[in-house]
Amino acid sequence: MTSIGRARARGIETLSLDSPSTRNALSAPLVAELADALTECAKDPDVRAIVLTHTGNTFSAGADLRNPPHPDALVAVLRRIVELPKPVIARVTGHVRAGGLGLLAACDIATASAESTFAFTEVRIGVAPAVISLPLLPRTDPRALARYYLTGERFDATEAVAVGLLTTAGKDVDETLTPILDGLRRAAPEALAETKRLLTARVLETFDRDAADLTALSARLFASAQAREGMTAFLERRDPAWVV
Repeated sequence: MTSIGRARARGIETLSLDSPSTRNALSAPLVAELADALTECAKDPDVRAIVLTHTGNTFSAGADLRNPPHPDALVAVLRRIVELPKPVIARVTGHVRAGGLGLLAACDIATASAESTFAFTEVRIGVAPAVISLPLLPRTDPRALARYYLTGERFDATEAVAVGLLTTAGKDVDETLTPILDGLRRAAPEALAETKRLLTARVLETFDRDAADLTALSARLFASAQAREGMTAFLERRDPAWVV
């Protein structure tokens, strides 16, 4: 069963996270399929840019707790988005949680509808936003990120723009996207690739420096007793034992 929908219009390839029954949680199969689709787009000369979007009311709920990807696989797909020689644009019309925010940060441009909501929920299940920090830390406001990383609070699209997680937000996300996609269609492919290389250099430096340490941190935390309690509590729809 496919987890990634695909469509194309005038040089723009749309990849849709298409597992609404799991709220597009980042399972091992979904991450692998997304990585393969991105690789195919990179090699296709008829693809000018990629829109990454979703079916259902959730862009992604974060890691699939029942079938999570290996941290190395998540690092690889985030890096593939950043390194891809074509712009990747996130289109969100719903909720984004935890690991899904890493996908947004890896994209070159991120747009959302006004009703979209966001939260780094990792601390509430006993882990940390480790691997997704690779694209997030270089691209977002550090003071705001500290608040939302540490508290797990939900925030809206206006705040997501203010802190640098989103490029823009509006009532009609497709109306917001229209001038962006028009601009990309008018841009020369090699010029786009080189311009993206300029923009992503600092992000890739973070991957080169920190990926191994953050992958190890993620694996250690997910194997911890606190994470087992947090994930069990989440699946049982109760508060974990540490809530006071």
